[in-house]
This record gives sequence, structure tokens and C-alpha cells, in this order.
Amino acid sequence: MTTPTAVVPDHASERASGSTRVVPLTGAAALAGAVVAVLLAVLGVVVSRADVVLLALPLAVASAWSWVSRPPATSDGGPSTGLRVQVVPDAGARLVRYRIGVDGTGGTDAVHVRVSVLGTTPRDLVVTPGRAADLTGEAPILHSGPQLLLRLQHRLLGQDAAWFTAPARELDVEQVVTPRTVPLASLPLPHRLQGMTGNHQSARPGDGGDFRDVHPFAPGDRLRRIDWRATARRARLADELFVRRTSALADATVVLVLDSRDDVGENVEDWTGHTADGEGVTSLDLAREAAASLATSYAAAGDRVGVQDLASQARVVQPGGGARHRDRVVRAVTLSRPAGSRFARLRAPVVPAGALVYVFSTFLDDEAPRMATLWRAGGHRVIAVDVLPTPRTGGLEPHERVAFRLVALEREERMRTLQASGVELLRWQERHGGAGERAAALRTLARAGRGPR
Repeated sequence: MTTPTAVVPDHASERASGSTRVVPLTGAAALAGAVVAVLLAVLGVVVSRADVVLLALPLAVASAWSWVSRPPATSDGGPSTGLRVQVVPDAGARLVRYRIGVDGTGGTDAVHVRVSVLGTTPRDLVVTPGRAADLTGEAPILHSGPQLLLRLQHRLLGQDAAWFTAPARELDVEQVVTPRTVPLASLPLPHRLQGMTGNHQSARPGDGGDFRDVHPFAPGDRLRRIDWRATARRARLADELFVRRTSALADATVVLVLDSRDDVGENVEDWTGHTADGEGVTSLDLAREAAASLATSYAAAGDRVGVQDLASQARVVQPGGGARHRDRVVRAVTLSRPAGSRFARLRAPVVPAGALVYVFSTFLDDEAPRMATLWRAGGHRVIAVDVLPTPRTGGLEPHERVAFRLVALEREERMRTLQASGVELLRWQERHGGAGERAAALRTLARAGRGPR
């Protein structure tokens, strides 16, 4: 049976619910009481002792009462017991507050609730029905993106555990945490701007930009652009005129390529799997933050932004502009999760001509560097964004340290090969906490991209 999952967004408090049929089961105490009552009654009859038979009477009454007081088994259309979950994110405090309520507890003596928070070891709570209607707690926000917040299961208990219901189906509550965005003052641009309008100066003559040059009057030039002073200085014929030309404005096309095939954290000991658990920043945390920050900044500048994912051929958002499209791009970035797939592409995904391509990856294997090299060979400006967290090797064994060193050397060789092929590099995480390190790198990339467009 599939475990129901409720996805709760992070922008508002939402409710997730799951219900199950009531299937009461007789507890061991009630069965033992009934068996002892029968044995005492038989013994009293055999030995002709009325007092022994009277001893069986309270046990028989208690067992019968527990049987009669059980809640009726419900059908699919009948009453049921279920869980209500309300999640209230608090982005400022970096935590999520949740409220759990159990419905359909009438006639019960206690409720057994099993709670697992953020994939930790489940905790068993046995509370009264009134207390089960309002259980509260909080969990820290460790990472961005989709994550399993709660895994819940419950059952109802009768008086003295004389009866209990079968455990309800597990309810998974998934929280989607939007990555934080960093304001960026400098933005690299493609080598050539393809758009017809925007906020960036292109190499084409047109309207809206700064002064370009003085040029002889040609068909199509506007009369108001005639520069009479330049005409007086340069004209050699009576009908010769000169006009002042300005540069046209254009927008940039930016494609953000995520490598979500795996997610590694700061602790090298946990690199054996595709996902990173526990505290500390992970590679996908950095990738989501970088992609969301760049998408927000480029959209604010009037540029077109799109998203590609190397782990999924269906997770694509074509480049576009505007606030709604920006939200769509940020949402696609937020929902990226480690896929673990290692399929090799025969060719690089298609991106618009003249687009600036960002590749967010740890570059621990050859797939992302190969795609970046193919895009660069196709004439695109490509910036490889290194999102590998600063590794921590404190708990490694000697042979594990040797293996990590080999992996690090292979990664450094890939980075050198990328630079040799014309791909520019940007490390997103600050090495020593300096606030201006990343900004300085972006300023350098923005200056490097200026030239004929």
C-alpha cells in the first residue's frame, strides 16, 4: 500500500490530513480476563464452591464490557479516525512549527502516536484523546528544497488496553523550503546580445543607448538625428549630411543548468550515497541558492532566464521574462532534488543561440564538464559554478583519506581542463567568510564579458 504524502509549501500555513478505517482488535488483557473467568467458573462448578464462581464474575463482566465498548469496525463510507497536520514555517527563525490533531477518538481511553521528525528515530507518544487533539512541536530548517518533515502513524487504545485499533497508514508530510537569495550587483552577460529590447547596450545601432558614432546620412535615418555641427565640419558637398547614431538596447538570455544527480555535504564520510543528511550546507543547497539568486537578479534587470536539469529531461523551463516567469524559474529550482541517475547524454541539451549558460555542479564526475565543454564549443559563454561545500575530513580513516585525495585531484584536473577550453569558473561558497569574495569574482566575470556584441 502506498504511503500517502502531503506536500506543504513554505509560504503559508497549510493543512495535510490522512484518514483510515477503524479496525478494533481485542487486547491481550481482555482475552486473558475472559480465559481466567472461564477457568474459575469451571473450577468452582467442579469443586462445588460458590465463592470460586463469584471470583470469576468480575473478570467476566470486565471482559464483556471491553468487548461491548469497542468502536464498531467502519466501512469505506463510514466514520474513520485520521490525522490533521498544520505547518507554520518561520523563515526568520529557520524552523517550522507544526500542530498535529487526531480525529475520531470517541470512546477511547488513549491514543498512541508515532512521530518521526526529519527522518530521525521515531518517538512513541501515548496521550489522552483531549491531548491528542492538539500536539505541537517544532523542527529546524536544515536545508532548502523538498524534504520529509514528518512521518506520522497512530492507533486508538481502549481502557486498560482491553482493545486497540490496527495502526493507521503512515502519513508523510513533505516541506518545500525556498532557498535564500543573495543580491548581486554585477552580472556577467553573453558575448553577443540577441534581444531587440532590454537594459543592456548592444553592438547594433538603434535607440535608447549611449552615443555610438557620427555617420553619413542614409535612407531610414531620422531627420531629428542630423548633427548640424558635424555636418558643417565634415561635409564636402552641399547635399551631404551627418547623423548622430546611438547603440540599441537589448536583453540577455541566461540558461541555468542544475546538476541534481547527487547531493553531497561537508562531511566526506557521507559521500557514499546520493543524498546528504544532517546539519551543514550541501551542494544542492548552494546550487539552489546560486540559481535562485542569479534568476532573481537577471529577471530584475529585464533579461530572460530559463532552467535545465541534467538529471531529468522533463524538468525544463524555457527562457522568459517577467515576475511570474521569475517565480516559475525559482520554483523549478526549489523543487530540484537528488535523482541519483547516471545516464550519459549523447549531446548537450539545446539552449537558445547566444545564451549565457551557467552550470551548477560539484564536478565530481565527467558528465557536467563534458556538457559545459560542448556548449562552449557551440559558441556560448559558459560559466561553471562550483557548488561543492568545503570538505571536512576529520573522521576519515587513512585509506579513506587517500581515496578522497584521489577524487580531489581528479576534480582539480577537470577544472583545469574546463578553463583550458574557455569555460569560466565561479566558486559560490565563500572560502573564509569574506563578504566580498564572490562579489569580486562576479565583477571580474562581468568585465571579462564586455566587448563586441
